[in-house]
Order: sequence, then structure tokens, then C-alpha cells
Amino acid sequence: MSALRNASIKTSSSISYALTRTSIFGSLSPSSTRKMSTDSKFVQAPHKLLVIPGPIEVTDEVLFANAHPSMSHMSPDFARVFGDCIRMTRQLLYSEDAQPFLIAGSGTLGWDQVSANLVEPGENALVLHSGYFADSFADCLQTYGANVDQIKAEIGGAVKEADIESALQAKKYKIVTVTHVDTSTAVLSDIKAIANVVKRVSPDTLVVVDAVCSVASEEIQMDAWGIDVVLTASQKGLGTPPGLSIVVASQKAVQVFENRSTPVTTYYGSWKKWLPVMKAYENNSAAYFATPPVNLIYAFHASLTQIMQGSVSLEQRFKLHKEVSRRVKKAAEEIGFKGVPLSEDVQANGMSALYFPDGFTASDIVPRLLKKDVVVAGGLHASIKGQ
Repeated sequence: MSALRNASIKTSSSISYALTRTSIFGSLSPSSTRKMSTDSKFVQAPHKLLVIPGPIEVTDEVLFANAHPSMSHMSPDFARVFGDCIRMTRQLLYSEDAQPFLIAGSGTLGWDQVSANLVEPGENALVLHSGYFADSFADCLQTYGANVDQIKAEIGGAVKEADIESALQAKKYKIVTVTHVDTSTAVLSDIKAIANVVKRVSPDTLVVVDAVCSVASEEIQMDAWGIDVVLTASQKGLGTPPGLSIVVASQKAVQVFENRSTPVTTYYGSWKKWLPVMKAYENNSAAYFATPPVNLIYAFHASLTQIMQGSVSLEQRFKLHKEVSRRVKKAAEEIGFKGVPLSEDVQANGMSALYFPDGFTASDIVPRLLKKDVVVAGGLHASIKGQ
């Protein structure tokens, strides 16, 4: 049966997103925008069902908000919407005072921001490796002059806390990075436990979480868990089209940035440039360094409003993600697939990575699904991508 449909039907990796969203009509700040949204009965055109880890399907309201008429990025109306996005992003991560940076760019830009603003050349960084994206983060850190060590888990596993403790006792690290959910393995790392180890053994070390594939589908409590940086992007759990780099830094991390002894080694990603801009927008006034993606901010605002002000609480949202994820994985196993994560306690709740049934490869399955208008992603991890 053809999977062509409008966006009121969500992908398997975002079924629980559909369960947590409600209409946000009337939520945008300008009166003209409220009228436009309220009067609209916009429905997306039929299209192939997108079930890759990201970009994901987005709601009609989010896509409609992305079609907002062109606005000046310096206008008071836009400043209020941008300010709302900063505040709701902070709230989503259960933080009272962390500083969001919403900048046009890929999630990869978050690596650059961390590497250039928080780590000075010659300082040590410890990268916890649970898949493909740890290698990339390590490469970025090295590009900016950091000395990088990695602790590598077996494929499908997470790094052990005892190994982290041993590494921290052996050397002083400026930052520890962990991929919350690595797309290549769908492994979920216990960032709360990791942060506890770092705080106990090396309290000055910053805990940096690559949460591109986890924000809004996995619980993250920045303040309570002692996490210093969360970096993510708009196109996965946040249910917005791609193009927005989202980094949230604790006040401890901001102080580390402000007290650095060498110049920041990036221009576009420099917090020296962006911090005054973000503070201005949060105060509902505009400031300029580089033009923000105005329409994408409207789309992000629509999605955040659905997530934060809908009828389903964040706690219920995360519970629904877990329940739906278990059902999807169980159904896949019943027809011969097998999850890459080694155990249930390390499997992600917003996506699934599956080994093919015995005797099958990507070329046997992916093209057949595409003929049925279902778009899936092949393997990414070099060691298992053919499996």
C-alpha cells in the first residue's frame, strides 16, 4: 500500500511526537500572524513517508509557520518570537539560567562552538565514544588545537562509568563530551550518571552533551544533573526543518568562556559575537551580528509551543516516546530484525538502529521500501553499515 500521505500521519521514529502535539493556532506574537494561522486550514501535500533519524516529518502548523511572510530580523514583532524561542529552549532542558545560542547552521556548528569557545589550544578533551559521531566531534576538537583522548565502547554499548573515572583520575581534562544518542548505533548514554562521575572526580571539568538526536525525545535536566553544554539541531526531536544550530551553555560554561586566556579561534561561531545578540532578543529587542534564519525561527517557535504548551507534559511526552519505541522495536524483532544496542537500558527512545534479518542487505530492503514511498536510512557506522 502506498505510503503517500499528508503530514498528519507521522513517521515511526516520531510517532510519539504526533501524540504530544496540539494546535498552536494563535500563539505567534504579531497580530497578522495570529490571524493568518487561525484562518488557515493548511495541510501538507501528499508525500513520501520520511522515517530517517532526521530531518523528520513536521506538523502542518510548523510547516505553515515556516511560510511566514518575510520579516525584518530587527523588527519588534520578530524579536518577541525569537525571545520566546530562547526562553522555551531553556525550559525544555529544565534549566533556570542556562544560555541558549540559536544560530543559523547545522548541528555540526555546535561542535565548532564548543571547540572554539570553551577549549583553548593545547588543553585536554575526553571524548566518550558510542558510535560514528564521537569520531567527528574528536576531529573537530583536534582541528581547533585540543589534545583529544577517546574511550571507546563496544559497538552497541555505552562507555562504562569506571573507565571514565579512571581516565579523569589519570589526567586533567577541560571537557568531557558524550553523545547522548548516537544515530549510527541508537545507543543511549546515561548522561546523568556520567555527569555525576565528572562532578565527583573532576569538578572543574565541563560536561558537554551532543544531543542532536535526543533533545525533546529524551529527558535532559541540565541544572539538576550538572550538565554544562547541550548542543542540538532543529530537525530531529524538535520537529522543525533543518538549518538551526542550538547550543545551550550553563553559567559555569559561560564563565569559562569569559575567563579564557587566548582569543576565540572562530569568527562566525564566537560567543563574543553572539552572546550580546541572544541577550538582546531575550529582552525582546533586536541586535545584529549576522542575519538569523527568520522563517525557521517562526517554525521553531511553532514546534516549541506545541511541545511546551500542549496538553501533554514533558514527563508524559518522554513516557510516550519510550512506550512507542518499545512497540516499534518489538514489531521489528518479530519479523527478523535485531536492534544494534546490546541491551534495553542503552537503547534510544526516539529512533531505532536495526540489523537486517539474516541473508538480507540494505540493497534488498531500502529500495523496496522506497517503491512503497517509505524513505529509510541505511547504516552509518563503518563497522556495521552493511549489516
